[in-house]
Amino acid sequence: MSTQDFSRLSQFIYVQYGIKMSPLKKTMLEGRLQKRLSVLNLASYRHYCDYLFSAEGQARELIPLINTVTTNKTDFFREATHFDFLTNHVLPEFDSAARTNGNPLRVWSAGCSTGEEPYTLAMVMNEFAATRSPSLSYLITGTDLSTRVLQHAANAVYAEERTAAIPLILKRKYFLRSKDADQQTVRIVPELRRRVTFQSLNFMDHHYEVPGSFDVVFCRNVLIYFDRPTQEKVINRLCAKLKPGGYFFLGHSESVTDMQVPIQQIRPTIFRKV
Repeated sequence: MSTQDFSRLSQFIYVQYGIKMSPLKKTMLEGRLQKRLSVLNLASYRHYCDYLFSAEGQARELIPLINTVTTNKTDFFREATHFDFLTNHVLPEFDSAARTNGNPLRVWSAGCSTGEEPYTLAMVMNEFAATRSPSLSYLITGTDLSTRVLQHAANAVYAEERTAAIPLILKRKYFLRSKDADQQTVRIVPELRRRVTFQSLNFMDHHYEVPGSFDVVFCRNVLIYFDRPTQEKVINRLCAKLKPGGYFFLGHSESVTDMQVPIQQIRPTIFRKV
């Protein structure tokens, strides 16, 4: 891939999707796009650029492009202290308020990848309801840019090894083993799948078309792919959908230091809308 072709592609990806790709990422981009060249029967990255920026390419290649270049790394119960805080502070507080207004708790997993985070949230809230508040009602929305990972999340089928960090009691309760023993896969039980909806969302949109407003927003280990000005814009757009007093969770390597955003830190990587 020539420097010129990398510049064209990286600039387009930045403008359209907010993902900043330094020149050090050129080799990575080459490797990830190699399959697209093969699928499209194109001889070079220059030909790929020409196709991408053609009318046909803009109509057909944008989704395959973003599915190819986005990084999707996640785990069940990743950064477990956030789920402990949810159980010990957020859910009891909400449960008390819900007894008065009767509204369900609405949680948004923004950048949900293949679904491990929203399903972890569902397990945590279902356990709280089962042991401490049978009347607790909740709904979870998962959004991501990549249609490929959203389809994986909606299917809710995972390699059994992906569940290693989940307590055995929860695995037995919330996962179904494949009838084909050779597959070594499990699927989230229907009870939890019904609680989670998924939709595509580009953080570069000026307004986020996600229905309603939320009590809790998880946006963890997503902003690291954006530059600082883009991070600030994204957080403000997310917070526009967060109710006053609602909770906002960031990843362990992310911060809002020196940003003009309507949230205040109450714990490391845990914030509340003011």
